[in-house]
Amino acid sequence: MTTISAAMVKELRERSGAGMMDCKEALVECGGDMEKASDFLRKKGLATAQKRAGRVASDGVIQSYIHMGGKIGVLVEINCETDFVAKTDGFQEFAKNIAMHIAAASPLGVVAEDITQEVIEKEKEIFRAQALEMGKPENMLDKIIEGKMSKFFKESCLMNQPYVRDPNMTITDVLNEMIGKTGEKITINRFARFQIGR
Repeated sequence: MTTISAAMVKELRERSGAGMMDCKEALVECGGDMEKASDFLRKKGLATAQKRAGRVASDGVIQSYIHMGGKIGVLVEINCETDFVAKTDGFQEFAKNIAMHIAAASPLGVVAEDITQEVIEKEKEIFRAQALEMGKPENMLDKIIEGKMSKFFKESCLMNQPYVRDPNMTITDVLNEMIGKTGEKITINRFARFQIGR
């Protein structure tokens, strides 16, 4: 049996932000393998997120972030179940990090449903014109556009974007990790991003 040292627990805690006992359990479960233990914690967060899905997140914070000397500003509403969690340093930091991500990655909506039909149609039109320009056959256009739109949603929807502070994780992963830590339902409800001259 692998001996789990305090240093290993500390390292996993710093990596994942999970509690000491959760980190120790993950390392024991995964025979001291740091990568597997990280995945174990991520899956645990996902399981907690699924359990909490039916709950109502009616508390939370509106977090602001101003970047580049006032050239970019973000307001984001992040909800949780209790005022107690909303006031914790971990939740506040999570909200600030999400606001910073929005400033940097410029998503168009939280999820695909938030992107207007007008924007979607415009993108499809551009992709169609590009495909024709490249001489792609007419009967292949729908398939090409579908593939391009899938990539567009991945890049444009906040929940699908790779997290700017750790591109190996999506915002959904980061959110699920936070749900795992707090044990509460947390949702990123909406945001507004302002940029001078746009």
